[in-house]
Amino acid sequence: MENQDDKTPKVIGIGGIFFFSDNPNETKNWYSKNLGLDVNDWGSTFESRDLENPDQVNSLQWSPFPKGDDYFSPSKKDFMINYRVQNIEGLLKQLKENGVTIVDNIETYDYGKFVHIMDAEGNKIELWEAV
Repeated sequence: MENQDDKTPKVIGIGGIFFFSDNPNETKNWYSKNLGLDVNDWGSTFESRDLENPDQVNSLQWSPFPKGDDYFSPSKKDFMINYRVQNIEGLLKQLKENGVTIVDNIETYDYGKFVHIMDAEGNKIELWEAV
């Protein structure tokens, strides 16, 4: 059983799956019609309960982006994964020490903190610490 007071800088889940689409609206409509996804302007949000803390609701965002959208830059890949993390500041410090490419600075919004990095394969990764 995981300690809820553990603030070790690490990934604790998947927060989103983002991918390029030739027509994001048609893609969302197809998934809604054929697979029952409840879609909105951004895609679809899946919610689940945290096993260790059932009062906490986690979300995963599924979003098609227009092909070539700059949000994935500098990656040349057709997808980006958002990982939920704890202690984003500590994790970013570790990543810098390990020589990982940091794309931008931590930005804070009412729903969490975000920063982007590049993995060894040239995939842009979004790290998100929820509030």
